[in-house]
Amino acid sequence: MGKCLSWKYFSLLLSLLFFHSQFPFSSSLSSNSQCSALLHFNRSLSLYSSASPYSFSFEMCFNSNSYPKTGSWKEDKDCCTWDGVVCDNSTRHVIALDLTCSWLYGSIHPNSTLFLLRHLRSLNLAGNDFYPSLISPEFGKFQSLTHLNLSHSGFYGQIPYEISQLSSLVSLDLSYNGNLDSSLRSLSIKTPVWKRVIGNLTQLRELLLDYTDMSSITPNSSMMNLSSSLTTLSLLECHLQGTFDINIFRLPCIQTLDLGDNPDLEGYLPKSNWSSNSLKLLSLSSTNFSGELPDCIGSLKSLESLFLSSCNFTGAIPTSIGNLTQIIVLDLSYNNFYGLLPSSIFDLPNLSSLYLHANQLVGSLPNHVSGLNLLIDLSLSSNFLKGTLPSWLFSLTSLVTLTLDHNQFIGEIGEFKYNHSLDYLDLSYNMLQGFIPSSISRLVNLTQLYLSSNNLQGSIPSSISRLVNLTHLSLSSNNLSIMLDLELFSNLNNLNFVNFSYNNLLVSINNNLTFTLPNLYELYLSSCNISEFPIFLRIATNLQNLDLSNNRIHGQIPKWLGAVGRNSLFSLDLSHNFLTSIDKIPWKYLYFVDFRNNLLREPFPMLNSLNLQYLFASNNNLTGEIPSLICNASSLEVLDLSHNNFSGTIPKCLVLSNVLSVLDLRMNSLNGTIPSTFSKRNKLRNINLNGNQVEGLLPRSLENCRHLEVLDLGNNRINDTFPYWLGSILKLQVLVIRSNKFRGCIGNRKTKFPFPNLRILDISNNEFSGPLPKKYFKYLKAMMNVDEGKVVLEYMGEDYYHDSLNVMIKGSYIEFKRIQTFFTTIDFSNNRFIGEMPQIIGRLKSLKGLNFSHNNLTGCIPSSVGNLTNLEWLDFSFNKLSGEIPKQLADLPWLEVLKLSHNQLIGHIPLGKQFNTFDNDSYTENPGLCGFPLSRTCNNHESKQPPPSTLQQEVNLEPKNGFGWQAVSIGYGCGVIFGTLMGYLMFKIGKPKWIVRMVKLEQHILLRRLKNNARRSGGRK
Repeated sequence: MGKCLSWKYFSLLLSLLFFHSQFPFSSSLSSNSQCSALLHFNRSLSLYSSASPYSFSFEMCFNSNSYPKTGSWKEDKDCCTWDGVVCDNSTRHVIALDLTCSWLYGSIHPNSTLFLLRHLRSLNLAGNDFYPSLISPEFGKFQSLTHLNLSHSGFYGQIPYEISQLSSLVSLDLSYNGNLDSSLRSLSIKTPVWKRVIGNLTQLRELLLDYTDMSSITPNSSMMNLSSSLTTLSLLECHLQGTFDINIFRLPCIQTLDLGDNPDLEGYLPKSNWSSNSLKLLSLSSTNFSGELPDCIGSLKSLESLFLSSCNFTGAIPTSIGNLTQIIVLDLSYNNFYGLLPSSIFDLPNLSSLYLHANQLVGSLPNHVSGLNLLIDLSLSSNFLKGTLPSWLFSLTSLVTLTLDHNQFIGEIGEFKYNHSLDYLDLSYNMLQGFIPSSISRLVNLTQLYLSSNNLQGSIPSSISRLVNLTHLSLSSNNLSIMLDLELFSNLNNLNFVNFSYNNLLVSINNNLTFTLPNLYELYLSSCNISEFPIFLRIATNLQNLDLSNNRIHGQIPKWLGAVGRNSLFSLDLSHNFLTSIDKIPWKYLYFVDFRNNLLREPFPMLNSLNLQYLFASNNNLTGEIPSLICNASSLEVLDLSHNNFSGTIPKCLVLSNVLSVLDLRMNSLNGTIPSTFSKRNKLRNINLNGNQVEGLLPRSLENCRHLEVLDLGNNRINDTFPYWLGSILKLQVLVIRSNKFRGCIGNRKTKFPFPNLRILDISNNEFSGPLPKKYFKYLKAMMNVDEGKVVLEYMGEDYYHDSLNVMIKGSYIEFKRIQTFFTTIDFSNNRFIGEMPQIIGRLKSLKGLNFSHNNLTGCIPSSVGNLTNLEWLDFSFNKLSGEIPKQLADLPWLEVLKLSHNQLIGHIPLGKQFNTFDNDSYTENPGLCGFPLSRTCNNHESKQPPPSTLQQEVNLEPKNGFGWQAVSIGYGCGVIFGTLMGYLMFKIGKPKWIVRMVKLEQHILLRRLKNNARRSGGRK
């Protein structure tokens, strides 16, 4: 057999040699020679069905359109009769070759016999797999070619210069080539070739280069010479960048213009002189086009599809858009359109899909419409629309998808008319009230019902059981009372998604009724007040997601649950229950498991999943050592075993992982030393060992943690010097080593630009000595400047895990469940620091808190501390500070806690603003201080309180803009932020009577307090 095959290929080689010897320079071949050339071309390739896959972007390879056309070619028949081959009737030359979706697999080399067919006028090789093949310069020899289609065929590399020699081309389609999963093997075109193509191909009407790398081409200048006869220009995802030439919109014959998915392409729409009413499709989605949608858009009477989603368009949607009577698809989603929703849109007769979601549209839906008879998809979600839902909305008989979530609609859901098509309904995140109408069962073909996040109440109507095609049912975040019983679900065999979470604790499960949901994939019953595992889960063998969190389930996890989705379950959330034990985690493919906040008290359960990525078991009573089996989960990214009773040492494998991102073992009883060898390629972002009994030295291999953002080693027994070498970890933002046995001076002369992104530094309760580290304060850049106008409420953490931290704030330890990215604090308290505080401390302008208490600091308080305008608490107590309190501190607008007690400060306590809110405790044991609020007068000439007239002036002071410290005085008892807010409200809306009364009461109490102090002081005299 092998010899026969060898002889077959040898004879083929001989015939090829003879073929080329006969026609070495010939520009034409006889009919027989052309047939031989086609046969040789076919034999150089293989047939493979996967070489012509169907894709959304190339619908030709679908069903009957995809088959091996060359499989029927027979050598004993005239090739002009072969499938895909067209010959000239008179000359018998092959003039067209259409091998679309013919399962062809292999490379096309420059010596391919395909290039001997010089009379070809049309060549279509689309929908095959020639990867990796270059587009050969030989294609340039088809001088008669008018149509060339090589799309979806795996060609890569640069488009050759010779393509520009095909001067007769009318249509050129090279789209969707290369390896679409890798830009390194894509098809590309350079500027010289591009200029020659658009310069020489003057007959070109269709040019499609989707997914071709055009990053080197300037779209503004290099597209000016496009053929005026061009009808189609498709440059989807071509890496275009720069400003697009506005004149392209004015090409006289343009019908299709697709520039989508070029995020760096800028431009705007012309306000006049568009193409001569020929444009049918315009797509600018996912580009950087901006500006307003011009009113003249309504003059494009032939427009059928308009895709402008995910751009930067703004302004109002013009009412002229109602003139687009031929429009079928209108997508303006994910922009910044604002203003009223024009009612003219709802009168478009041919509209099939309308997407206006994720904008800033206001107003209500019209009460009556005259169009939308063909509407299939309607999405208005994530706007500011309000009012009730009009009746016509439930009368659109062709509607398939309806999404109105994240708006401000109110009222009841109307009666649905008989609808054979609707399969998706989403009214979530509104303020709808009332019951779910039983008429909803008339939607017999409904497959997806989303009514989550409303104010629906009552129970689910029994008629829902008639929705036999229902696959998705989401009624979460309502006030529904739901009974999961056989009557309701027995006929819903297609149901695979159920979400009843957060229904005001009114969901109940009756386990006495047995029924099955055989196709159930996802079940969400969080916060439903259930007390046992639903028995119908026994048969849910294909379950993928199960969420029973925040319920009242007690006791042991039943053994039968292990069989539920044994080979399919990948997400399990049983957190916030009263579970006491679980033997093992048997699911093979589980990647997320959450047992947080239960009563689990046994050793950690056995693991069977090697795919586990997220494991949460914090706030339980788990004991024993952390099992070594956890190291088998080689994909583990987040491990949170905090707040348990684990003992023993930290498993070495955890610091050898190249995948683990979060290691949270705080508040256990772990002992021994930190493993000494951290992997050089580790991805650790958060290490939290706070509240254990870890001892010894810090391993220098922690330097390998180049991704580290949070390191919390507080409340252990670590005995070492300050880890200055951690300053080389550029991403480090939180360093907590408080309450250990660290010692010695801080600082290292060899360290350059230490801790540039550090925002939280807590080294309190150690044995550090020497002067404060001036060099470190100099380079703490993340603490230096904060632009209050650009502060965004963001938190540190990941999708599933949020960084948390215990921080000393205003004298008390407070646990931050989430850490704001702009929160900054320094705590050096309870050490042995000496010397003066450096003036450079005043550069750390974003600081919220500064604590140097319980040290041996001397000298004056730097006046530069007055530059810390974001400071909320300041503690310099229990030191040996001398001199006066800088007057600049009185200008700190947010300072709420001040502790300067037990020092050697002298002079007058500054007056005004926040300083008028501090009591005696802020200044005790400073014999040289005098003035309010102390009873000690200054120089025996001043009264022990501010002069009544001055105080009265200050209390009654009302600036011209109406915002004064009268309002902030309300904040003395309630907090400065509340007081400031009151000031803002008084400025905006005037002083309500109740605020005036509160202010007067505060004035009265303050004046009486000052008088009593004066009386007591006078008595002592």
